[in-house]
Amino acid sequence: MSASDDRLVRRLHLTVGERLHDRDKEDEAAGRPTLDSASRQQFARHLIREEITRVNTDRLGDGGEVLTPEDETLLERGVFNRLFGLGRLQDYIDDPQYSDIKVNGCDVVWLTRRNGTKFQGEPVASSDEELIEIIQTQARRGSLSEKKWDYSNPTLDLQLPSGDRLNALAWVVQRPSISIRRHNFDLYRLKQLVGPTMSESLYHFCRAAVKGHFNVLVAGGTGAGKTTLLRCLINEIDSEERIVTVEDSLELGLHRFGDRHPDLIEAEAREANMEGVGAVPMHELVRNSLRMDPDRVIVGEIRGTEVLPMMLAMSQGSDGSLSSVHADSSHAVFSRLQMYMAMTPERFDVKSTNLMVANAIHFIIHLAQLPTQERVITSVREVVGADGEMMISNEVYTPDETRRAVPAYPFQDATMERLERAGFDRGWHTPGRGAWTL
Repeated sequence: MSASDDRLVRRLHLTVGERLHDRDKEDEAAGRPTLDSASRQQFARHLIREEITRVNTDRLGDGGEVLTPEDETLLERGVFNRLFGLGRLQDYIDDPQYSDIKVNGCDVVWLTRRNGTKFQGEPVASSDEELIEIIQTQARRGSLSEKKWDYSNPTLDLQLPSGDRLNALAWVVQRPSISIRRHNFDLYRLKQLVGPTMSESLYHFCRAAVKGHFNVLVAGGTGAGKTTLLRCLINEIDSEERIVTVEDSLELGLHRFGDRHPDLIEAEAREANMEGVGAVPMHELVRNSLRMDPDRVIVGEIRGTEVLPMMLAMSQGSDGSLSSVHADSSHAVFSRLQMYMAMTPERFDVKSTNLMVANAIHFIIHLAQLPTQERVITSVREVVGADGEMMISNEVYTPDETRRAVPAYPFQDATMERLERAGFDRGWHTPGRGAWTL
């Protein structure tokens, strides 16, 4: 967008914004309810088109050239995105080809496509000050409560209307930094992951693990695909089951698949407000979820003290619960859980933690992002038991030379019988049938 086009967008943004504000004041004065979100956006588009017509009329009167239909479309979108979205940044958010958007100042933009290629994009604002103003405006539009992003509150974590997560940092860095992780909600069934993320054998195992009400922990590093796999596992749960999810931020997006989960409660942790009150941490939500008579409890990601109520949920009747955790390998999950359990008020020691983990978790599924940018399951570990400070586990799928998980050690007899009752054919856990098709 040229400088003149950008100035026109900003001018129309101010004009239409003032007209929307005037409409609100008129409605309040007349005792009418103000426009709801959808009606407000529809009315804004009408106002934008009126202003574009006025621009063309003025240009004709001055002997200039009117806007082309293509320019009008771009102008309308630019003004609308400035009013209700993130300005020029919104174009990247609306484009499904991007998985990550990183902004290191208004004119330093890095984009990552879903195939892993990374390249530099166009500026998303005319200045860093404008970029900050756009993000601040979006923060004030929060659906539950507005958030403050300023010198006293330099960090911002925000869920966008698209369901994507925005993290912003300013005033403690040289230039404002924005990071947006895009969720691909088109990937929501396990079958879609066969080939790129899992083999046919792993697909049948994962499906049986869910249907058989095993407690599963999905592990991996940042960007490995934990949330996507967790979403796909959850969408294998029968529709008549009651599901309660607890997340730091609503990233699973299960409400998008309402026909699959009609009996669904999604709980989101809440930070304290500007007065320092009103915080609702995840561990409180997990504890409360157990009182809601769920068939399944889902914790988006275990990051701290919510580990204890999650372990209790898994070991005290909520079989089939799922969660995720950050770990570099399936075996490293044990030390991660030991660390989190030591952070709880009870400060559990290693022996007590191991005993609880052995009684709570059945399987650990680990994913990793390969140098080729492919996200694959690298390991599946069956939790067998605990012996003091040592966890006993069985790596039933181990990484091959490409780091893809293939059948290895056998399941315990009781586990295999339970998987078979859930529809798993033990023949899938053989080297021939368990191989990947690349």
